[in-house]
Amino acid sequence: MPRGMSDAPESSDPAALVDGLLRLLDVADEGDDHFAGARKPGGVGRVFGGQVIGQALASAERTVPEDRPVHSLHAYFLRGGNEDFGIDFEVMRDLDGGSFANRRVVASQQGQDGTPRPILTMVASFHKREPGVEHAEAMPQVPAPESLRSEAELRAEYADKVPERLRNQMLTPRPIELRPVESRHWMGGPPREPLSHTWMRAVAPLPDDPKLHRAVLAYASDMTLLGTATLPHEISWSKGNMMGASLDHAIWFHDDFRADEWMLYVCDSPWAGRARGFNRGRIFTREGKLIANVAQEGLIRPLARKAEG
Repeated sequence: MPRGMSDAPESSDPAALVDGLLRLLDVADEGDDHFAGARKPGGVGRVFGGQVIGQALASAERTVPEDRPVHSLHAYFLRGGNEDFGIDFEVMRDLDGGSFANRRVVASQQGQDGTPRPILTMVASFHKREPGVEHAEAMPQVPAPESLRSEAELRAEYADKVPERLRNQMLTPRPIELRPVESRHWMGGPPREPLSHTWMRAVAPLPDDPKLHRAVLAYASDMTLLGTATLPHEISWSKGNMMGASLDHAIWFHDDFRADEWMLYVCDSPWAGRARGFNRGRIFTREGKLIANVAQEGLIRPLARKAEG
């Protein structure tokens, strides 16, 4: 198989979708702390930011001892990735201390002219487990996931209400199941508070390796987040009247979890302005344990609505 490619199947079968996600996040060791990330099979257009973060984290974790799980990462998106190509990851070992390790990662991709260009930089910190004082914010009270419809069902129902050019993307099966508590922006309705609650999990069981669960969570953490800043406003990708892109992304991992069990993603946006929106996310297990915090600023540039036809 060509370097940077994946032969993961395109399918709506949950096991096949998860197998494809695991292949996507299983970076290949190229030696000298360089790793190759596969491209999404059948992908067209811009690389999903969560994919690049998940692959960058997987690359960094390959260079750190097993007893030091990642506790935080901070990434900047420099350029949009192209799904026609794989991604190269270079890891730099900045620190291997008594309790902490630190890694820098540069993700690069071949441009249309064949010249490699950085598309993401990331710093990740790893901490050996040790005891300490404890407190945590409580999980909001929301309906159970079994009482909610999946986003896949909702997308199928509302697909004819979005521009035709967006329908294929909207209906593509995903390896992460989402069950939103509130209506999505593409379902219509008036502007509302920039707050959303979404249950999420992998659509099929994952292996037991905790590193895989962290990589899958990193992948999923880029879902639903950016759109939170648009909720009080009459703009969205489905209306064709905005340009949106993630600018940076940070995750703090607090505790153990399984990404194939229900997790509640609580997103809010305390500020938007100057064509940017700031978004925060908290992730809880179904039992109410706070397992991660997320923060992201994104571009939300209003545009004149595109005419159909």
